[in-house]
Amino acid sequence: SNIHEPSDSSLLWDGVRVLTRLFEQARELSGGESLPCRSHCRRAKRRMCSIRHTRGRNKKAALYQDLIQVTRMSLSYIEPVYQALAGLLADPATCTAWLTEVEHYRVLIERVIEQTERRVFHGEKVPAREKIFSLFEEHTDIIVKGSRDIQYGHKLNLMTGQSGLVLDVMIEAGNPADTERFLPMLNRHIQHYGKAPRQMAVDGGYASKDNLKEAKAKGVKDMAFHKKKGLKVEEMAKSDWVYRKLRNFRAGIEAGISYLKR
Repeated sequence: SNIHEPSDSSLLWDGVRVLTRLFEQARELSGGESLPCRSHCRRAKRRMCSIRHTRGRNKKAALYQDLIQVTRMSLSYIEPVYQALAGLLADPATCTAWLTEVEHYRVLIERVIEQTERRVFHGEKVPAREKIFSLFEEHTDIIVKGSRDIQYGHKLNLMTGQSGLVLDVMIEAGNPADTERFLPMLNRHIQHYGKAPRQMAVDGGYASKDNLKEAKAKGVKDMAFHKKKGLKVEEMAKSDWVYRKLRNFRAGIEAGISYLKR
């Protein structure tokens, strides 16, 4: 996802910015009439920057308290602004369209406030599946892969054929382990094409004895995991030569993945 590094403070500031922009839009729709709202962007940005550079849990909690208060003040303007706009506009459809967009962001901002209060004031470790990482790309998941940098977006599982043609792609929800997704992808292939592939080469993250056993039971003759993880070559393929050929083929798939990323 094309988003900035998410933090509770930056998401709260995003909420204040978005609401202020929508209130400015309402003012333009009303022909420049004065509406019952104020901009708290400068105050919210100062609190966000202070949180980023402050050390100490108690000091940060006080800043978060003020930032949440500012965000709630901005949310409290929605109803009076809508009522004033409805009284000024002759076309109710325009007013309804504005309110629909505002309500979309109101729900997301309230979720950000909730997750911030749970983490900062109640000491909870909020599960990733319950968090929101962007107000603009709200579908975004957090992706953690070992010691690599944290990424935000969605995991993709790709399956290609001998020619490199992509045969299947699965956009995953959340951050599932690769070992859990091996059999679902194999079953999808069987469902789409009527039978299991004769030979398979997959990334090392999918390797496990159970996955190898299930693949063999479904008709895969030769199996090559990029990392063996305790598995023997003779258990996976009929010879070392076949295993090396399959493993090298999997390495070539990285070029296709890199191309799709770009």
